[in-house]
Formats: sequence, structure tokens, C-alpha cells
Amino acid sequence: MVKTYLKSILIPLLIGGFVGVLTSSNMNYSNLIKPSFSPPAILFPIVWTILYILMGVSYGVLKSNLQLTKKGKNIYYLQLFVNYLWPIFFFVFDFRLFSFFWILLLIVLVVLMIKEFYDKNKLAGLLQISYLLWLIFASVLNFSIYLLN
Repeated sequence: MVKTYLKSILIPLLIGGFVGVLTSSNMNYSNLIKPSFSPPAILFPIVWTILYILMGVSYGVLKSNLQLTKKGKNIYYLQLFVNYLWPIFFFVFDFRLFSFFWILLLIVLVVLMIKEFYDKNKLAGLLQISYLLWLIFASVLNFSIYLLN
């Protein structure tokens, strides 16, 4: 069971870290005009680390309890894939408006994932709520930065 949780947590953390390293040299976040509600840049890696851990725990709950369906697994990995592409679109390619629509797609996928996970295990679904809330905030921030720049 420990191995299941460890693997479930490490996958999003490692890939998220890789994407962070990949995009960090292209980030111009400090040069962007940001809205007044924009958090300091140091907050982002902290929040994402916590969210990736919660994602992994949520997935691990389902997997360790033999409640993970093919549909649940597919939507989980699809939303991770969409999640990992967002910073590349936003920071590397400067596709701010496209990134906004991309994050809206991610929000839809996360809502579907929460429903699927919640139907199998309430805790697994509830552990994803902070992720959804952060994405909603990030989408507003993304759109605001698009408008200001």
C-alpha cells in the first residue's frame, strides 16, 4: 500500500517538477503586468507541490482500495497531461489567450475527475476540490494577464 501511494504521489510531482524546470528559463512572470490580486511568484511552486501531492493521494486512495476504474484512470492522466502543457503554452510560447481556453478545458476535466472519483470514494473526490479552486483562480489570473499585456 505504501508503494501505491508513493508511486501515485511521485508521478505528478516528478513530471510537474520537470515541466517547471523546462519552463523556468522561459518564464517572464516578473516582467508581465499583473492584476493587483496576483500572488507573489514564490507561492506558485509551493501551491503546485501541495496540489500534486493531494492529486497523488487521491489517486492512491482509489488504487489502494481497488476502486480505480479505467474511466477514472484515463481522466486522471488526461487532466495531468493538459495540466502539464499549460505552462508551456503560457510561458514558453506566450499564448496567453489560448492558455486561458486551455485552462478552461482543464477545469472541465477536473470537474469530471472529481465526479468520477467522488462516486467511487468520497475522500478521493474531496481531495481534488482545492485543485479545482486553484484552477478557477488561475484562470481568472490568466485572463487578467492576457488583458493587461
